[in-house]
Amino acid sequence: MRNVPKIKLGLVAVSRDCFPIELSRLRRAKLIEACTALNLPVLEIPTIIENEIHALQALEELRKSECNALMIYLGNFGPEGPTTILAQHFDGPVMVAAAAEETGKDLFDGRGDAYCGMLNNSYNMGLRKLRPYVPEYPVGTPDEVAAMIQEFLPVARILVGLKHLKIFSFGPRPQDFLACNAPIKPLYDIGVEIMENSELDLYDICQAAKDDPMVPEISRAMAEELGEGNTYPGMLNKLAQYEVAMRRFMDANLGASRYGIFANKCWPAFEKYFGHVPCYINSRLAAEGVPIACEVDIYGALSEYIAACATLLPPVVLDINNTVPKDMYEAHRTLIGDYAQTDLFMGFHCGNTPSACLVKPKMKYQLIMHRLQEPGKEPDITRGTIEGQIIPGHVTIFRLQSTADTQLKSYIAQGEVLNIDPQSFGSIGVFAIREMGRFYRHVLIEKRYPHHTAVAFAHVGKALFAAMRMLGVADIGFNQPRGNYYPTENPFA
Repeated sequence: MRNVPKIKLGLVAVSRDCFPIELSRLRRAKLIEACTALNLPVLEIPTIIENEIHALQALEELRKSECNALMIYLGNFGPEGPTTILAQHFDGPVMVAAAAEETGKDLFDGRGDAYCGMLNNSYNMGLRKLRPYVPEYPVGTPDEVAAMIQEFLPVARILVGLKHLKIFSFGPRPQDFLACNAPIKPLYDIGVEIMENSELDLYDICQAAKDDPMVPEISRAMAEELGEGNTYPGMLNKLAQYEVAMRRFMDANLGASRYGIFANKCWPAFEKYFGHVPCYINSRLAAEGVPIACEVDIYGALSEYIAACATLLPPVVLDINNTVPKDMYEAHRTLIGDYAQTDLFMGFHCGNTPSACLVKPKMKYQLIMHRLQEPGKEPDITRGTIEGQIIPGHVTIFRLQSTADTQLKSYIAQGEVLNIDPQSFGSIGVFAIREMGRFYRHVLIEKRYPHHTAVAFAHVGKALFAAMRMLGVADIGFNQPRGNYYPTENPFA
């Protein structure tokens, strides 16, 4: 993916001056060896921190090595002041973990007390209002700590990505989709830039791309991607022109940012002036880590991007759309297993899902827009969707959203797409999430979430939850297992 950061993690060991520094040095070497075995992008920083001067030296070594994430390793108790000064001044996400004692045969000179040091470290981090990544159990052997670092990498990608992200939007939210409200202040709070533009700007940049030499090149790439699903070959140049416009605009307007995403108006005037729907182009750019959320869903695009950083896989934004009919549920009971009917729903959108995430993708027309704009006619300006059944497999639904009074909140739920033909149109799949009915009522409805959800095609709830905590999001909803009540749930129901 071209639009997500690559993490280069600097490993800095610390040592309290009344403990043997050699203990931290040896433990750091063993940890580096374990990280190398896992092929992790970890760089050993030479300076071991015992005092503030060492912290400044390590910061300079991190800067020269172009590290964008930091792992602080307590090889022994560690000096909490210099350690937290390092975390405070490092310009990127920070993880903290500690070494476990190796053997009961060496608990005099070989005892590091890092288990105790983590407590002092956390207290000092709190005094400085820092939010480092702390694993669920942050003390371990070299192999165990290397595994913790591996789990930190997607969290670091999310945080580095957001720090250098710009959202481009075109047009206001549609009248009947005010649920996609997008207060701007919380974006700045987490380091995200935004550039809002009009639909006229979108039309203008697309017209300017008409004779761009990239248009025939992208048109050929589209034909190759679609294969047998290329049902409207005459449309491809028009679609390619729109894609070139998006690419050119992003490259020209990133400015101080490194990564860009879009939230664009896509109906009802769009079809009349552009002569197509934008869905297929949205899917193609999402496959590269440049999601384009429809209906100017700014926080939907942001959530898609976070999903891409977490997985390094194409994301999509879908409607939490419709129930699974009882006859369909009964017909597939063997495949569905012990999921209740209320655990199931259909995730749908008009045709924006990357082709790699669809079974036999095919270009079609947007049926809902066709009803509105071309009733009784052959599809013309409503063509350009990419449709098919969403491939079965693990998924995580997720959204980071601002409330109207600019408070960030989030939800996360892991589940799967079942191998059931949805027997409908669009990019669509049958989703199964444990206790979805209760989650739908007491998180999605109770906390006023909109109908759009970002879909990550993997189970990444752990990384998403950790990233939200590090961003300072206090309200993170998730699907509670049966027997665990939501605060608003009626215990007598």
